[in-house]
Amino acid sequence: MAKRIFINYRRGDTIATAGRLRDRLAREFGRNNVFMDIDKRVIHVHDELLKARCAACEVASPWREDLGLRDRCPACGGMGVLRPHVVWFGEMPLEMDEIYAALRKADLFVAIGTSGSVYPAAGFVSEARVLDIRTCEINLEPSDNANQFDERRYGPASEAVPAWVDEFLAST
Repeated sequence: MAKRIFINYRRGDTIATAGRLRDRLAREFGRNNVFMDIDKRVIHVHDELLKARCAACEVASPWREDLGLRDRCPACGGMGVLRPHVVWFGEMPLEMDEIYAALRKADLFVAIGTSGSVYPAAGFVSEARVLDIRTCEINLEPSDNANQFDERRYGPASEAVPAWVDEFLAST
């Protein structure tokens, strides 16, 4: 029986479904036992659009306005050093140590709505397999690394995820 669950999701249309999955599993297993890689509770792999990060001091601050070269960092006062607090393609996601620590604690790894081709996230399933963690892919269609998952479910996330959760909870 899985007691600590790590959920990985990528596509914008799966965020609400993954959130409902997390909430339902957290009620069953406890909030501290369900980890999401893009989530207020644990780790923002791709960071947060409504924050700005300073290139000088690396502090991320709430930011709802457009960014410009005349804007000053609220933390260090530097001017022209703010950028959106997001990870662009080609950049390493932040908090990777925390992500791998959460994955190492998991009994179950679930990937929802992922292409399986963008690293380092595409490598999470390989890491889970090395750690002998059960894995499940829930996706619209098979991902590039679908053959690495122990279990695979396909269809719209709004249908496939609730069906999987019902079966999972019934089996625990």
